[in-house]
Order: sequence, then C-alpha cells, then structure tokens
Amino acid sequence: MPDKPSINTDTAVQDESAAADSQTLSRQSRHPALVLPGFAFERCLGDGAFGSVWLAREENTGRMVAVKVYSHHGRLDWTLLAREVEKLAALDSSRHIVGLLAVGWESDPPYYVMEYLENGSLASHLVDGALSASEAVRIAKGVLHGLVHAHGRGILHCDLKPGNVLLDDDLSPRLCDFGQSRLSHEQDPALGTLYYMAPEQADLAAHPDARWDVYALGALLYHLLTGVPPHRDNESERDLVAAGSLADRLAFYRRLVAEKQRIPDHRRQPGVDRRLADIVDRCLQLDPDDRFPNAQSVLDAFTTRDRMRSRRPLIAAGGILPLLLVAAMFLFGISATNDAVQTAQENLITRSLESDAVSSRIMARGVERELDSWQQELADVASSPRLRDLLISAAERDWEGRDALVEYLETKRLQAIGNRARSGRNPDASWFVVDAKGFQRWRGPTNDDTLDKQWAHRDYFHGLGKELPSGDIPDTLSPVNHPHLSLAFQSRATGHAIVAFSVPVRDADDSVIAILAGTRELGSVLSTPYAEYKPRPGSTPSHGVDRTIAILDSRDGRLLDHPWLHTHIDTAPVVMLDPPTQQKLFPAGEKSQHVVRVHNDYSDPVARHDADIFSGDLLAAFSPIGKTGWYAMVQERRDQALQPVAAMRSNVLRTWLGALTVSGLLLTLIWGFVLKSFSQTGQQPGRSQNDRQRLLTRTHSPPPAVEGDPDSA
Repeated sequence: MPDKPSINTDTAVQDESAAADSQTLSRQSRHPALVLPGFAFERCLGDGAFGSVWLAREENTGRMVAVKVYSHHGRLDWTLLAREVEKLAALDSSRHIVGLLAVGWESDPPYYVMEYLENGSLASHLVDGALSASEAVRIAKGVLHGLVHAHGRGILHCDLKPGNVLLDDDLSPRLCDFGQSRLSHEQDPALGTLYYMAPEQADLAAHPDARWDVYALGALLYHLLTGVPPHRDNESERDLVAAGSLADRLAFYRRLVAEKQRIPDHRRQPGVDRRLADIVDRCLQLDPDDRFPNAQSVLDAFTTRDRMRSRRPLIAAGGILPLLLVAAMFLFGISATNDAVQTAQENLITRSLESDAVSSRIMARGVERELDSWQQELADVASSPRLRDLLISAAERDWEGRDALVEYLETKRLQAIGNRARSGRNPDASWFVVDAKGFQRWRGPTNDDTLDKQWAHRDYFHGLGKELPSGDIPDTLSPVNHPHLSLAFQSRATGHAIVAFSVPVRDADDSVIAILAGTRELGSVLSTPYAEYKPRPGSTPSHGVDRTIAILDSRDGRLLDHPWLHTHIDTAPVVMLDPPTQQKLFPAGEKSQHVVRVHNDYSDPVARHDADIFSGDLLAAFSPIGKTGWYAMVQERRDQALQPVAAMRSNVLRTWLGALTVSGLLLTLIWGFVLKSFSQTGQQPGRSQNDRQRLLTRTHSPPPAVEGDPDSA
C-alpha cells in the first residue's frame, strides 16, 4: 500500500498524539539506544519523532560522521527509512547531495551513517535574515545541481526547504533528507513543508511531479532574498494552527497560495535584477504549466543570466563610450536643428490648420445654402393648398383612389429634378409622403415594399434624434412640427444609406396632417458647385489632391459624405467616429456647439475600411453647418503638410554625413573589440565576501529540535 503522507509546518510525519508520545520518548535518554562498533557517540545533534541524529567519531580514522538512529522500532513504519536510504544510495555519486557511508538494516534499532557537515543547515543561517543576491544565487545554483542529479536518476525530492540543505566546509550546499522523495514514475502522494510546497502538492490525491521541486526551489530562493518564505506571516500562522484536520490545513494552504500576495516583494531587494526576479516568479507560478519544466531548465536560466551579466561591462564600453563621442560631436548641431525643426513644424501646422479652417467655413456656408435651398424646395410643395386638399380627400376615402395625389406629387418631383439639372446639381434620391400616423402614402420613384407601411419609428418622422424600435411605436408619438434633417439610415427600398429632409404639411387649423421628405444617398450629400472640393476617388497621397472634404453628423458621429463613400454607395457602409474621437471633437454638454474646431492628430474613420489611401495622422478643421448638427470637414495629411520641414532636416543631415562616417568607423572598431571579447571565456561573477564571511564565522549551535523532524539538526 502507498505510504500515507503527512504534513507539518516543517517535515510533518505524525499526528498530534504520536508527536506527543515521541517527545516523551526522546526525552528519556541522552544516549543512543545503540552500540555501533567502530564509532564513538559524542553528542545528540537533534531529536525527532522517529529517533535522533548523533554526532559520532569513527575510531579508526577520527572522521566525524552523523548517525541517524531510528530508536523506537515497534512504533515506526520502516518504509520511511527504506525510502530515504535507497534514494541516498542512488545519489551517492553527487557532491551536491549528502553522502551515505553505511547502513544497519538488521540492527535494532536500525540506523544509517552519513557525512557530518559542521556548518549545519541553511535554516540556521537564515535566522540572521536574508542573504545578498549574489550569495543567494550561489546557493540556489548548488541546490539546483543536486536536484538535476536527482532528477537525472528519476528521483524527486518533494520536500526541499532550508532545513534540508546542509553547508559543507566551503559553504557549498548539499541536499539531504530524502524521506519524502518519490521516483518519477510513482503515483503515491508526498506532502512537503508548508510555504515551500507547491499548491497542487498539498493534495492527498496528487501525483509526484518534477515541477514540485521547481516551486520549492523558487520558495527557497525567495526566502534567501527576503528573509522569509513566501506567504508566511503571523496571520497565516494563526489560521493554520486554527485549522482542524489535515485536509482543512491543506485546503487553507492552497487558498493562501492562490489568493494572498507575496510580501515582501523580492524585486525590491538590493541586488535583485530583472532576470533573477523573473526566475523566482516563474518558479512560483500557481499553474504548474507556467513554471520551468524541471531543475535543468532553471539552471539553464541562471546560466543565461550569468552570461548576460558578464557582458555588461563590455556592452557599456562598446556602447556608452561611442555614444559619448557621438554626443560630443553632434550636441550643438542636433540641438539647434531640433529647435528649428520644432518651430518650423509648429508654424506650418498652425498655418495649415488656419487654411483648413477657412476652407471648412467656406464649405459649411455653401452646404448651408444648399440645405436651405433643399428645405425651401420641399416647403413650397408642402405648403401648397392643392396638396393639402388632395391629402385630406385621400384620407377621407381611406387612401383609396389617390391617383390625383400621386400625379400631383410626381409632377412636382419631376419639376424639381429638371430645375436641378439645369443648375448642374444632383437630384434627390427620392421623395415620399407619410401621414400623421407614419404610414407612407406616396413615394417617387414608386416602391411597393414601402408603400402603406408604417415608418413612424424613423427619425425623419418624429425628430427625436434616434431610431425607435419599429414594433413598439408609442401612441403619443407625433410627427415633426418644423423642418428636420434626419439621422442617416438604410433605405428599405434601395438598400442604400440615406438622409432625409422632412417638412410638415399642415391643414387649415395649422395641424400637421402629413410629412413630405426628400432623401439623398450618403456619398452624394454634397452637390455642385461644391463637388470641386472633393478629391478624385482613388487618389493616392503622392498623386492626389492634398485635401479631403467630408460631411459628418455630430449627433451620432457618422460620416455622411466622403470621397470613399461616393464610390461605395451600393454597399451602404456605416462609417462612424469611434467614441473617444467623437467625445474629443464634440464633448457632451459643451455649450459652444457652433464654433470652428481644429485638431492636429485626427484619424480618418474611413481608414478602417481603406487603410492604403486614408490612413495616417491628419490635420483637420470642422465648421458647423448652421444649426443642423452637421459639420463640414477639411482634412489633409500631416506628413504632407510638414514636407518642407522634412526637406530641411534632410539637408542638415547631409551636412553631417562626413562626421557620421568617421563616427561609424570608430563604432566599428570599438564593437569589433567587444565582439572579440565576447568570444573569450568570461569570468564567473564574484561571490559576496561579506555573506561568505558571515556563514564561516557563525557559531553553529544545533538548531532547536523540530517536532516530528529528526533531520532538522
């Protein structure tokens, strides 16, 4: 049967009752319950639940060794001893793992002999606080070498922590305590130590994974850099003690790791660079798939970091010095050039915007006159007594026999078309009449799909500045009481995007009995003589005209007329300003809605449909067209407006070409030296002498016995 895992804040292997019994037994004697021929026991290094660790002297050689004695034979599961000894024996060839010297399987109690490292465990040295970044990296790399060796033998440690890392005579780390280790193909769970254990490991159904050791390595390195393990503080300690069962503690620990931020921030510790912090963060990722896949990958990351750090002085010499030389050569010239260029750009932009504003005002006045003419044309027909009588008569007959009405309106529409043709202007796309309830009673040209259908939801009918749901028309909805220029909408009859100018038709009592409206397709809102301002469709920035003329509706941010729309009438595209641009151009609630606006960083919304021609930064001016909510817009490419400045800059750069050539040769020589230096073997980064001295001179008294952990010495 698989070994049942256990947990404690250090190395947990027993429940509270068994731990209490172990404490009583461990205090009964200060001499090992074992006579080991050839060895003289000197003192106890530490006690635990399963026995004790003793310092002994080998009588033949005088060498000091550590003897782990499992002193309570009848109370223990010997598979723990077997597992640990097997792993130590398999890893005996590594200098980064504590060496196994002898095993007494048949002894009562059993024991095994291992190397004695008088500098003690890493945990005893962390009592004084964090180590320097360089010393922390040195220790972490040593631990990684041990893990790489273990993983290469198919062994996962599963309980890496400072107490399980010993320091040899030259303060190199050595891994110990493989009691919780597993083979890579084993499926038995193994609970490590809280605050070093991966969150997915804190599950009695978890399968061993090399990424558990990666997480623990990250927690160990975090502890070395900050002085405390991740997520550990007084509050979490109290909550863990308050948790009742093992399952409750495991569940709390998983939540703690997933939800609580690590404090302190290891990135803010002295000497911690970005690459080192990134290694810690990746090791401590909550999702195992986001961590390094194994110890070798972490070691490779440290190797890459060392290589990049070793190149820093060469990069500084090869980059900073040439830059200083170049800066000395060009400082005054570039400064003067930049000032001149900036001033010239500001002046050109100001003059261009002023010119665009004048053009947009001229355009706005022309469009306003055109709209006034359009309104007057419709109002003359709407105010006709003949039209009023025909509408009342047709309504009384429930719109049966309306031939006279149709003939009259069609005659007026054709007359308007003729008048426009003689003046060189475009005709309206359609005319139509809707009654006071919103039902269309006539349309020219005729279209049966729209006739006698209700269109009261359209903005041209009610003038509310929005389209209403077609199936939910309020009973209180009334037609417009004055001429109204509608929002753009898609025609049901033609499928094209259009705008409508609607005027009310009144009876003798001045009540609105119908609406007469004319429509124009988007892209053809501007008509002669204003067409001369439009760029040629398909023009390019290098061969077309410099300016683009457009009309937009500030009420909803939709483009109504634009060179691109003129060539895409059949597809009825919806081209809108994005909300941030609309808010910037026409702030909500602003009182001055009828002023000319200029912007030097405008982007044409048509660029989302045709980036080849209309993309790029633009200078634009917007002039209001009366009180309609429409704006006449004149825009030009910013880079074309600044072309004279670009030419001036080019001339200045050519003046400095000779100096640049000399600087280039100098840079080539310096970087040749740098690249040659890179090919040589770089020196390893130095270790922190202060930390090494601190570790060497520390009084290595044995750490206090840890409940349930005989290896804490």
